[in-house]
Amino acid sequence: MNRHTVIIDTGPLVAFLNRKDAYHDWAVYQLSNITYPVFTCEAVISEACFLLKKFHNGAESVLELIERGLIKISFDLEEEIERIKKLVSRYENISISFADACIIRMSEQSRNSNVLTLDSDFKIYRKNRGNVIPVIMP
Repeated sequence: MNRHTVIIDTGPLVAFLNRKDAYHDWAVYQLSNITYPVFTCEAVISEACFLLKKFHNGAESVLELIERGLIKISFDLEEEIERIKKLVSRYENISISFADACIIRMSEQSRNSNVLTLDSDFKIYRKNRGNVIPVIMP
């Protein structure tokens, strides 16, 4: 990941691809004003494909963004499993998702990253030693 990294969460990805989503216009605007590629993890891709499965070409549209190089998968769970376990344990009281834990870890690995999200839990989550995770959210 580079200096000006955007890490995308499930919500904006789904909103971008679903014109009926309440945040569709916001997601389109945000994604038209960033430098590509955006980065994410396989857990986010899995969630997005699942949430879009009832839409015509929903899951395929997610995968095409990867194929076109607009989204990069830059997370290796095997290398990061210990940190993910610690994050899941730390935030078990708010039922952190596996995808959120991976995104937190990605933000720890890239000092100058912003997380593009609709998830208000990212206002609670902290990276490294209590640092706020910079987010782009409505």
